[in-house]
Amino acid sequence: MSFRRCGRRWWPALILGVLASCSSPPREAPAPVDDRSPLTVPAAPLPAASAPPAEIQRARSRWVLADWSDLPGWEADNVSELWPALLRSCERPGADWARVCSEARKGAPVGDAAVRAWLQQRLVPYRVESGEGQAEGMITGYFEPLIDASRMARAGFRVPLYQAPPDLGSRKPYWTRQQVDTLSAAKSQLRGRELAFVADPLDALILQIQGSGRLQLTEPDGERKLVRAAFAGHNEHPYKSVGRWLIEQGELKAEQASWPAIKAWARANPKRVNELLWSNPRVVFFREEPLPDPAIGPKGAQGVPLTPGRSIAVDAQSIPYGTPVWLDTTEPLSNTPLRRAVMAQDTGSAITGAVRADYFWGWGEQAEAQAGRMKQPLRLWALWPRP
Repeated sequence: MSFRRCGRRWWPALILGVLASCSSPPREAPAPVDDRSPLTVPAAPLPAASAPPAEIQRARSRWVLADWSDLPGWEADNVSELWPALLRSCERPGADWARVCSEARKGAPVGDAAVRAWLQQRLVPYRVESGEGQAEGMITGYFEPLIDASRMARAGFRVPLYQAPPDLGSRKPYWTRQQVDTLSAAKSQLRGRELAFVADPLDALILQIQGSGRLQLTEPDGERKLVRAAFAGHNEHPYKSVGRWLIEQGELKAEQASWPAIKAWARANPKRVNELLWSNPRVVFFREEPLPDPAIGPKGAQGVPLTPGRSIAVDAQSIPYGTPVWLDTTEPLSNTPLRRAVMAQDTGSAITGAVRADYFWGWGEQAEAQAGRMKQPLRLWALWPRP
C-alpha cells in the first residue's frame, strides 16, 4: 500500500518464499489536478529539441535508446486507458516530468491514436536492461483482497484484525504471531484494538501479506459498508512464506505451491493451521479508511492511487516512480500476450533489479486468480521525457 507495505506482495512471492511488496507509507494528500475539457485533436508537434542520450545509467539498470517500432504491440494497445494513471502520477511529478505533466493537465487527446501520438511527441523509449546487458526478467502480480468482516466478534467471525497498539514503537521487535495468539501479556496489550473480525485465519493472513485490503463490513446494527483496511505498521519480525514452509515440510512440491493449494491443505489439516500460520512471525496492523469510490485503488509507493491493469511496482533504483513503462509479457491463465503501457507507481521488498515488475490486477475474484498465478517472463521499455 503504499498499499504493499511489508506484509505484502506477494502471491507467487508468498508461495515461493519471496515477499514481493512492502511499500513506503503514504505521503501527504496530493494537490488537486487541473481537469479541463478534453482536446478534440492531438496537440501540435513540439519544436525540435536536442538529441536524447544513447544510454541512461541508473543505480540498478542501464537504459538503451530504442525506437518506437521496437515495442512489441505498441500500435495495438488501448493506450488512452493509460491517461488516468498518467494524471495520477502527475499529482506527484519528478523534476524531469514537470513540463510533460503541465501539458498533460491541459486536457486528454481523444482516442488511442491521438494519445499515442501525444506520447511519441514528448517521450523517448529506452530498453531497460541490467548492467550486464540482460534484457529479460520476471513479472509477478498482486491485487487488493476483498473480504467479508464483522465489526464485532460473533459466530463465524472470530479472527481479529488489529489496529496498531500504543506500545508498538517502544517494543522492537513486537510480539510474534504465535505470541499474539497465545500469550496473555500480548493479548492484554491488543485488547480493544480490534478493527474488525474475519471468518478465516487465512483471510487475515492474505490481508497481512498484501498489507491492505477491502472489507465488506457488517456493523453491530446490521448496516453493511465497504471500507479499506490500510497498512498501519508491523511487528518488525521478518516475513516467512507459508508456501515455502509447506514445501520444506514435504506437504507440497514447489510446482504445486499455489494459493488454492495452500487453502486446500489448510482445509484438509485443520489441526495444523496454527502451525502453518505461526511459521510466519510477522504481524501487520491496520487502520480503517473510508472508501467512498470503489473504483479508486489503494495508494502505491508514489503516493497516488493505483489503477488496475495500468499500474506496476518496480525497483525505484531501476525505474523512477511516475515513469510510463511498456510491458512485453503474457497473461498467467491464458498465456496470451500482455503488451501495454503502464505507470511505475509502487514498489516492494522483493521487487528488485532492472527487469522486474509486479502487475496490479485490481480487486475481486478474477484479479486474485490472475495475480495468484502470475510469474511470467518480462521485457520492458521506459518512456522518458525528450530533452
